[in-house]
Amino acid sequence: MVTPETESAVLDEPTRSGANQYDLGSFNEAVIIETIRLAGIISRTEISRRTGLTQQSVSRILRVLLQQGLLVEEAQERAERLGKPRTPVRLRSNAAHAVGIHIDPELLTVAVVDLDGTIVRRETVDLPADLDAVRLVDLAAATVTAALSISQVDANSMLGVGVAVPGPINADGTLLDLPLQPAWRGLEIRHLLQGKLNHPVLVEKDGTAAAIGERWIGRSARARDFAYLYLGTGVGSGLILNGSIYRGLTANAGEFGQLCALKMGEWDEQTGPKMMAECNPTAGLPVIAAGFGYVETDAGATDEAKRYKAVCKAAANGDEAAQKAVTQVASVIAQGAVGLVDLLDIDLIVLGGPAFEKEIAAVFLSEISRAVNSHPIAKGTRTVAVEESMLQADAAAVGAASTIFHDAFTPRVGGSSQARRLPK
Repeated sequence: MVTPETESAVLDEPTRSGANQYDLGSFNEAVIIETIRLAGIISRTEISRRTGLTQQSVSRILRVLLQQGLLVEEAQERAERLGKPRTPVRLRSNAAHAVGIHIDPELLTVAVVDLDGTIVRRETVDLPADLDAVRLVDLAAATVTAALSISQVDANSMLGVGVAVPGPINADGTLLDLPLQPAWRGLEIRHLLQGKLNHPVLVEKDGTAAAIGERWIGRSARARDFAYLYLGTGVGSGLILNGSIYRGLTANAGEFGQLCALKMGEWDEQTGPKMMAECNPTAGLPVIAAGFGYVETDAGATDEAKRYKAVCKAAANGDEAAQKAVTQVASVIAQGAVGLVDLLDIDLIVLGGPAFEKEIAAVFLSEISRAVNSHPIAKGTRTVAVEESMLQADAAAVGAASTIFHDAFTPRVGGSSQARRLPK
């Protein structure tokens, strides 16, 4: 019998096990949905084999899910051994939608996403430096409303709104001491947005949201433990451990910049770990490059994102100073990644986020791969894969939408410190 105490052991198996008891019917539905999601297209017999549910239970639950429109049947196939036709099933992509909001100090991104992770509609709005908290909420709500209207998704398919924000946050969805936008400190963004949008709202740190999105969109390729290194305005991390997202006690797990500082010995006796320029790459990379002698083509440019992109392109084009700067940033982040591998004993690091530009991808992948396979204490026991994210630049927005799908469809029994159920 499954109890809350044994929940994580049951839920975190790569092949999830169901239970045939009637009182766990909704759990079994979630187990079957998760099995279909990971497989993409799958037969009833294979669902039964993977979940441990009887074929009768599988058929009964699939009948309900097909009637609800969550699933669709594919064309019949002929079973090789028995000669009997079988009809595999898959999730119907437009059966459910969610909105993902990524709030960055400089840019607001809103994405309407279907159940397969496809962006149906995307809107972006540049944010002025003096934008106050009230106007931020109004702007976010208006942009979501416009995106939903233009996308014309069925209102009945909308499950909720996920919001990805820089940390730290409170577990109730309140923004705390954002180092790069003090005007938003204390903003109860979940509560305020939910009131304006009339949809359930979940708030996650951007790195956490990206990790959830990677797990959801990645299907079987990401059905394992990993750390997602999220390069944005800062560098954060999202953790998938024992098959589930790890948020920590207060939803603030994954403060990667702190770990880098500790690994590099950047410590102040009064204030603790120092803020390292390498862990704020969009602002830090141009400054580091200038220290190596890089000369900006547009010396008067004030747009941080454009200056950053210019250095990335210069590095790809062979500028020696820019290349040295990119390598230095990558090497510092690599040392933080070594700390993650040592601490968590994982064998997969995923890199992504809006600052993970294609021009610097090869350097980052190489530097981090070299470090995490050379320096960890138990390096002889595993090979750590370092891979590019499947989510690309919109990792946080798609990830924020995926938090809604993850919340709605991931199997769980009873309560859990890792659960973030949709507010009613």
